[in-house]
Order: sequence, then C-alpha cells, then structure tokens
Amino acid sequence: MNSAVSPDIEALRAALVVAEARADEAEARAMRAVAEASNAEAIIAALKLQIEKLRREIYGQRSERKTRLLDQLELELEELEASASEDELAAEQAAARALPGTIGVTSFTRKRPSRKPFPEHLPRERVVVPAPAVCACCGSDRLCKLGEDVTETLEVIPRQWKVIQTVREKFSCRDCEKISQPPAPFHVTPRGWAGPSLLAMILFEKYGQHQPLNRQSERYRREGVELSLSTLADQVGACAAVLRPLHDLIAAHVLAAERVHGDDTTVPVLAKGKAKVARAWVYVRDDRPFAGADPPAALFYYSRDRSGTHPERHLTGFAGILQADAYAGYNRLTTPDRSPEPVTEALCWAHGRRKFFVLADIASKANKGKQGTIISPLAFEAVKRIDALFDIEREINGKSAEQRLAVRAEQSAPLLADLEAWMREQRKRLSRHAPVAKAMDYMLKRWPGFTRFLEDGRICLTNNAAERALRGIALGRKAWLFAGSDRGGDRAAIIYTLIVTAKMNDVDPQAWLADVLARIADHPSRRLDELLPWNWKNSKAADTLAA
Repeated sequence: MNSAVSPDIEALRAALVVAEARADEAEARAMRAVAEASNAEAIIAALKLQIEKLRREIYGQRSERKTRLLDQLELELEELEASASEDELAAEQAAARALPGTIGVTSFTRKRPSRKPFPEHLPRERVVVPAPAVCACCGSDRLCKLGEDVTETLEVIPRQWKVIQTVREKFSCRDCEKISQPPAPFHVTPRGWAGPSLLAMILFEKYGQHQPLNRQSERYRREGVELSLSTLADQVGACAAVLRPLHDLIAAHVLAAERVHGDDTTVPVLAKGKAKVARAWVYVRDDRPFAGADPPAALFYYSRDRSGTHPERHLTGFAGILQADAYAGYNRLTTPDRSPEPVTEALCWAHGRRKFFVLADIASKANKGKQGTIISPLAFEAVKRIDALFDIEREINGKSAEQRLAVRAEQSAPLLADLEAWMREQRKRLSRHAPVAKAMDYMLKRWPGFTRFLEDGRICLTNNAAERALRGIALGRKAWLFAGSDRGGDRAAIIYTLIVTAKMNDVDPQAWLADVLARIADHPSRRLDELLPWNWKNSKAADTLAA
C-alpha cells in the first residue's frame, strides 16, 4: 500500500513546490509593482516641489496659500521618498525569495539622481581593505596590482572641544632687573575664558536656532564639558554689550532709508512668576524690490507693551515712507505737525487680502467639514481681483522705481479702480455685521493708504519683508517659551538685529559673529562700519580673490 501512496505523495510535493514558486513569483511581481508605483509618486512629488520652488524663485514670495502648498509638498515628498525606499527593499527581498523557483523575477531598483561629489575641503581618511595573499582561482601568490577602486562614505565625528593655552614668558633684565612680559591676550568678556568661535556658537544657537541656554548646557555636559546656565548667560550679556555698537550702526543705516517696513509680534516675558505679553518691533530696509543699491538690514527693538509711543520713539528723525499694517499706534507718525515732517503711510495688501482669504479658503473649509462656514462668493471674487494685482507686482519686482510706476499706471490703476467700484457697490447691499462687509470696510476706510503704491515706485504692495524678519521670533516662541526679563528682551533685540541682517545679506551669521568678536576690541572705532555684514562679506570676497 505504501508503494501505491508514494507516487501520489511525490506528485503532491512536486505540485506544492511549483505552487510555492508561482506564489513567490506572484508576490515578487506584486511587490515590484508597488515599488514602481511608490517610485512614480515620489518622482511626481519631487517635480511638483521643484516647480513651486522655481516659481517662488522667479516671482518672489507667494501668497499664504502658495506658501502653505510648498510646505505641504515638502512634507509629502519626505513621506513618499521614505515609502518608496521601503517598498524598494521589500521588492528586492521578494525577488530574492522567488529566484530559487522555476521562473525568476528581477528586483526593482529605483533610479535616483546622481549624487554630487563630497566637498573637496573635507578631510579624507584612507582605509585600505587587505588584499588577498593568493589567487582565488589557482592559489598562486604571484599577484600584481592593477589599480584600485575607491568608495567614499560620508561620516561625522562628534564635536571636538579643545583648550588653547596662550603662554606668556617672563624675562628679567640682568642689568636693571626689570621683568618683561607680553600683554595678556584679549578676551571678549572681562576675565573671559571663552574663545570667539564658542561665543558665536552660543549666541547663534540661542537666537538663531532657538535653543535656550539650559538646553545648550545639557548638550555640552553630555559632550563632557561642564558649562552652567549662569556661566553661559554671563557670556551672552557680555557679548551683547560688546556688539551694541554694531547694532547702533545698523539702526542708523535702516533709519536713513527712504522707505522702511514696520511690524511687531508678541514676546511672552517672565514677570513676578507669570508670563506677560510684551512686543518685539522690527523695521526693515530692503531696497532690492526697486533695484536699490544699498544693502538690506533689519532693526529690532523690545518693549513691555504695544503703546504707540514706542514706534514714535523708534522712528525719531525718520521722515520717509513707512509700510505697515493699519495699527493705530503708527497714527502719531503721520500727523501734520510731526517733526521733522510727517511719515508717509503705505498699507499692506497682504493684510487686506488675508481678511478675504479666510472667508474664501476652500481647503480650510473642507477640512472643517460640516463645522466650517459657507464659503463667501464675494470674498472669493475679492481674492481673485487682488491676486491680479499681485501677479503684476511679481513681474516688476527688482525693476527701477520709474519702471514699476509706469507699469502700475498702465496695468494696476485700471484694476484698482474696478476693484474699488465693485467693493463699494457690493458693500451697499451688505449688513454691517456681515464678515465680508468688515473685510471690505477695513480696506475702503483706509483706501488712500492702500493705493499709495500708485504714486511711488519704491513702495511695495505688501509688508512681507517685515513679516519674514519676524519669522524667527515666531518659531523661537515654541522653544524658549518666554524672555526672562525686560533686559533679556533688549539683549535679544540686539542679537536678532545682527543675525537677521547677516542672513539678509547672504552671510553666515555664526562665522561672521566669530570673526567680529575676535577683531572688534582691536578694531578702530572710526572704522567699525567695516565689520558690518555687507562690508565684511565684500572684504572676505576680496581676500579670496587675492589669494
């Protein structure tokens, strides 16, 4: 009976092997298809992101909706790239299981963009894999080197700390017995112990990367260097005092402009065991939109409240164009009896548009589902009309003031007249309590300030330059939670002025601060402007060319 059953068992086993092979093959093909689909999605996401970045580079800053879209695309690409790599590995494993079967399936390998070579300035550590002593084919030891293949792998070494010992030898004169010794090296802080590069790192980490000193202290402790919070705070205070003259030079440069952007944001400050809301003010000089030759800069101030006396004090002596939102505290600057003369007000279209955009944001309403309010057709129409003005501005960004003014007179003025007539006509039909009516009133009641860009080519359509300068503080609030005191707010304003100005001039803030801290004590005060970011950048470029 066993002999009769055996052939059947063998046949079943053979059939099982074939079935398993076919199952492995089907699984491998399915995983390959999944990997190909994931790869295609990642490629599409990368192309979309590249298109949006190119649009931003060509046309400048986009609207809130476009900015949010760019952030969303970056996050989507990150997730799709990770998923595609995961699916590629799964496809390789499935193909490897299918290879022993009767039919093999090739694995899927993603086509990745060619990687740029590693920077030449990075040190290379050569690790030579031991060569075989004998031939793997015949066993002969008569081997001759033909060449070599080099595979480069990027690696990181944990941050290295070092102590610099400056030795000052003493000498005694054998004739008069007077003792001579070189002077002590300069330290940025009195009785200082920290080098300029370390100080620059502490400052940039705190104000540029939003890492509070307590977190820095914990990280340094893990690296084997004990630096207490009070010790680091002492260095920050001393550096702020040393760097204040540069802040004052930047302030003079900003306030000498014909047009500045102004804005403010909240800064929680610790007071008697609880946090109160203070303000950080910024005034930005950026002449690049109308082809101005002067370098851009940002000037920060701190105040305990939002009283209108603060911008009045900040802009003492300034008599140019102020681009800002419709904050009532700026009204004192525009009064006819102001000395030396009233400031010209230019309001921000991004603020006016935003009120309509909130009522017409389709994506936001969709996310809220039934809880979301109905999209306002009037708000949607207003956004479309305002966006037409923004499209014109993107085309003339970077041109001279005269060219900008001519294009605005030809293209923007008719659109603006139609927008005003349309808004006033629609406003008559609306209740004063309607949300879209409030958005219209915000602009119509301040119409001269919104239309002033038709009179001067230097005026921008928005106040986005100031909002971009405040972006770091908005991000930092989530990390440092609050300022420790009013004095801390003043110190933050000084360092923010330096860091943001350096960034606006395409200067590495940490490298610039390190060099300035190393040189500022011996630098002649009458030539202190040489250390400003734009002059420092030009000096470094000249030194590089000379070398």
